[in-house]
Amino acid sequence: MKSPLLSLPGAVPAEGVDEGVAAHYGDLFREQRALADGTGLVDLSHRGVVSVSGPDRLSWLHLLLTQHVTELPVGQATEALILSAHGHIEHALYLVDDGETVWAHVEPGTQDALVAYLESMKFFNRVEVADRTDEFAVVYLPAGSIAPVPDGVVVRETAHGRDLFLPRASLESYAAENGPAIGILAYEALRVEAHRPRLGFETDHRTIPHELGWIGTAVHLQKGCYRGQETVARVQNLGKPPRRLVFLHLDGSEVHLPVAGTELRLASEGEEGRKLGFITTAVRHHELGPIALALVKRNVPLDAGLLAGTTAAAQEVVVEP
Repeated sequence: MKSPLLSLPGAVPAEGVDEGVAAHYGDLFREQRALADGTGLVDLSHRGVVSVSGPDRLSWLHLLLTQHVTELPVGQATEALILSAHGHIEHALYLVDDGETVWAHVEPGTQDALVAYLESMKFFNRVEVADRTDEFAVVYLPAGSIAPVPDGVVVRETAHGRDLFLPRASLESYAAENGPAIGILAYEALRVEAHRPRLGFETDHRTIPHELGWIGTAVHLQKGCYRGQETVARVQNLGKPPRRLVFLHLDGSEVHLPVAGTELRLASEGEEGRKLGFITTAVRHHELGPIALALVKRNVPLDAGLLAGTTAAAQEVVVEP
């Protein structure tokens, strides 16, 4: 779904998963500084929007999600995962309840599979699941923004900013009144700086929540049974995850950023050393320079210098080994 904000001056379309919105509007670092200062808005209208309504919505979702939501207060943001039977991450949902309906935004293109799964689990519960992506566009306002929220618009407010579930027909006019519009690359740079994982970027087919630091924020450890809980409990109580998320400062003298999937090795072993992990997201930050998130084996020494391909990288701990 192509955003109308791609018609704004300077808009350069994003590629890959984020296709449909702008990568930037001509000045990546200016856009990052604006977000960091609490101004502008980010068009996330390519993300999927799913709603769950009905009197049983919270108790029913509580059975399916990793998060405790039976008594989720109206207007309180939370996030949750859906796991496979083996505890691998399948979906990440960013939720808020408005008193009648739970609203969630999800990764682009994942809403169909999510809705199909939820529909298959309804049984006799009084719930209605709907894909609302055609009707609503997600717009992000950074922390500190004074942009108004239109009457009736559902808001998901976190420490990082506010997600608005804006009627899609209002997207262009709202951006014109409350811009400047800021591209997804600036949003991603601040996400990496904040060490926040993203489904499909920091995850692969075998990722479990402990590896990314999603315990506590998206996984509640004192709630009832849900699919994949045995793996979560076993790792929490008896062991450690096989991999851990790290934050990397990359060598700023390199012209090109390492792409996602670039293999990591110990700098002391050189380019032919053992593979110890891989880059998940690499970005250029307006203050920190080139930075990245990566998954590495749990036993990689915390102070070890790494090589991302041929690029030197220094670690910061995100998930403790």
